[in-house]
Amino acid sequence: MIATLKGNISELSTNLVVIDVNGVGYGVLVTTEDHGRLSIGKEYKLYIYEHIREQSYDLFGFSTIDTKKLFEQLLSVNGVGPKMALNILSIGSTNAVRVAIASGDAKYITGANGVGKRVAERVIIELKDKVGLASIDLESTGLLQGETYAMQDEAVQALVALGYDAVDASRALNGIDTTLPIEARIKAALKARR
Repeated sequence: MIATLKGNISELSTNLVVIDVNGVGYGVLVTTEDHGRLSIGKEYKLYIYEHIREQSYDLFGFSTIDTKKLFEQLLSVNGVGPKMALNILSIGSTNAVRVAIASGDAKYITGANGVGKRVAERVIIELKDKVGLASIDLESTGLLQGETYAMQDEAVQALVALGYDAVDASRALNGIDTTLPIEARIKAALKARR
């Protein structure tokens, strides 16, 4: 069993990275949040979840053990497979997903590709008391009331795709006129960061 991989990132594509460990390149599926943190040529350690089936052998990688644990909790929900669990974790930061589950925010969870209302409700019912929300310091993560909805903003989603995490993307857009077109809001956020 592969528990972790440590090596240099040699390739980055949509949600797959290739991590070179002593000359062997492992293709690893990662969350959007982790994808934004990784850079080609730098060394990283990823916590690995192996999914082996007759027709495929997939590796799912996470930069923290906490994210891997939430991934495994999502897998315990009937109807949620590894790719769907990864999609759920890719709609925002790990803490934002935890807050959405604990607060019963099915709308936020249905923002994940391939996740319908029924599955989102099942995730909430089965994991609401198991996600360990009590251990999260909401003030330090910036996930106060209302910020779990931030990823429903297309400008936030665009910044996440550019490598921001959901909280930083929300902060970057804070104070920028919400009546502006999405492209103008993104440009203003990027300009303010420089």
